Amino acid sequence: MKVYLETERMILREFIEADVDNLVDLDSDPKVMLYINGGKPTPRQDVVERVMPHILKYYKNNDGLGIWAAMNKLDGQFMGWFLLRPNWADETETELGYRFKRQYWDQGYASEGSRALIHKGFMHLKVNVIMATADPANVASRRVMEKIGLKFEKEYAEADGFIVVKYRLGRSEYLKRGQSEVSKDPIDYGSEIR
Repeated sequence: MKVYLETERMILREFIEADVDNLVDLDSDPKVMLYINGGKPTPRQDVVERVMPHILKYYKNNDGLGIWAAMNKLDGQFMGWFLLRPNWADETETELGYRFKRQYWDQGYASEGSRALIHKGFMHLKVNVIMATADPANVASRRVMEKIGLKFEKEYAEADGFIVVKYRLGRSEYLKRGQSEVSKDPIDYGSEIR
């Protein structure tokens, strides 16, 4: 399994076919899915036929963007996932996202991984803008976006009518700030988990 990035407490690695059960388990919790689709689980067949092939396709592009499994360094357990991928609505932007099992909420994992991905995006992948969206009622996710330095831009309806808030950060803003909270490069390029 190829490691994409390491933080103090997590390993972000490529998904593999055997992670189907991890994704099904994650998306089976109504509280995890509340602000995604109202709390409905993602059916296993949907994960197998649609979600997993979509995730695995990113790794073939080899452009450094995609979706990664977040693994706990202490016990090796699947915690959730992070994404850093082209924004479908505006390809000049790169989307940041995350989803965690409830047992890992409110412990700083989303902020920790997001800061590392922002650093990698701006410093290594040379993206110009990183953005994230959330349901306006998802206060916890909005708090993470603010904590990691993204700034509120607008509230709007997506193409499917779903109302979201958008936060963003430009590369020049990131470089001006000096990013004291990310003082060392957390990236471990191309490692293999043994």
